Amino acid sequence: MSAIRLFSFTSLLSIFLLSCRENEIIEVGQPTSMDIPQKVFYAGTVMKGERIKASFKVINTGAYPLVFGEVKPSCSCTVVGKPTKPVQPGDFTIIKAEINTDELHTKNIHKAITLMTNTEPNITILEIKGRIK
Repeated sequence: MSAIRLFSFTSLLSIFLLSCRENEIIEVGQPTSMDIPQKVFYAGTVMKGERIKASFKVINTGAYPLVFGEVKPSCSCTVVGKPTKPVQPGDFTIIKAEINTDELHTKNIHKAITLMTNTEPNITILEIKGRIK
């Protein structure tokens, strides 16, 4: 019985090892770095009910793909798009956000977007600021 188990284990191990590519490197999740030239979007003065459309350029300045784990707005009045694919080294993506000012109850606008990525530090805050007339 133990000879059959040893044979089965050896066979499975051989199949597993032969199916791996020796020169293939898994890069997803490796720490990388990014640059965001403008982390604060100034909307200026807008009318109540106007929608603010902000965009932030995110550049992968590291050696590995930039992966977004979570892109979370600070409130429900802000809708933000999350990149669905990793950003390759040297490439960039645009984070787009939209604020519905109809849902705001203050004159000053200060909303945040939290990015969770495979960078160090892994949390980056983007801001949208403005004023309602």
